Amino acid sequence: MTKIDPETDRQFRLARLWSNDQLRQIAPIFNGVIVNVSAGENIDKQSSTYDLYFSNKQSFWVTNYAPGTFRGFNARENEYLVDLSQDLPSDFEARFDVAFNHTVLEHIFDVRTAFHNLCRLSKDIVIVVVPFAQVQHEVEDFKDYWRFSPAGLRHLFLENGFEVIYEACNNDKNAAVYLFFVGSRRPEYWRDQMPPFQPVNNAGAWIGAATPPLGFLGRLRLAIKILIDGNVSH
Repeated sequence: MTKIDPETDRQFRLARLWSNDQLRQIAPIFNGVIVNVSAGENIDKQSSTYDLYFSNKQSFWVTNYAPGTFRGFNARENEYLVDLSQDLPSDFEARFDVAFNHTVLEHIFDVRTAFHNLCRLSKDIVIVVVPFAQVQHEVEDFKDYWRFSPAGLRHLFLENGFEVIYEACNNDKNAAVYLFFVGSRRPEYWRDQMPPFQPVNNAGAWIGAATPPLGFLGRLRLAIKILIDGNVSH
């Protein structure tokens, strides 16, 4: 068994566990044709894949870009070649009912074009997970450019004709902070079907606050949680 470093897992992985839990609540609400945009291998880092979260789907697809690069297109089953930073081919316009995108937008320099294309892919629903705060993470062909605020995401949705119908962030101290947002072209249709939420207005409130080091019991509890939930990574 791989040795678990509780501090490393806390720093990099708790936000993934949290965002997966959020998606498990949201995904079954939606049906139709679902796409995981820039999905890589579509794995959730908890020994499962994201298509299984959408239990009421009609079909499930993935997109990736740039064959031969990190998380690039590899001619997988139900995979399309799409580069979010380039003009979207017209035949992809509103092809899907739901477009899901997890921790990708921070790696695209022209983020407004990428967000616009993400919205164009969907007839109605866009689900995004992005970092509000996270350690820099990149490889040669997958740079790390941006961090996002709740207000910024709301504006990106608004300028593309969407309204936010759900938003949340995790609050794990000394760990990455993710934002989980759902936008819709038909907000009134979904209003009563979505979980209740409060707008995120104090993301990362713990940053800069004095925090005692994680003691032995804290590290033990974290190690047990990770063993139960799965050894995951960004």
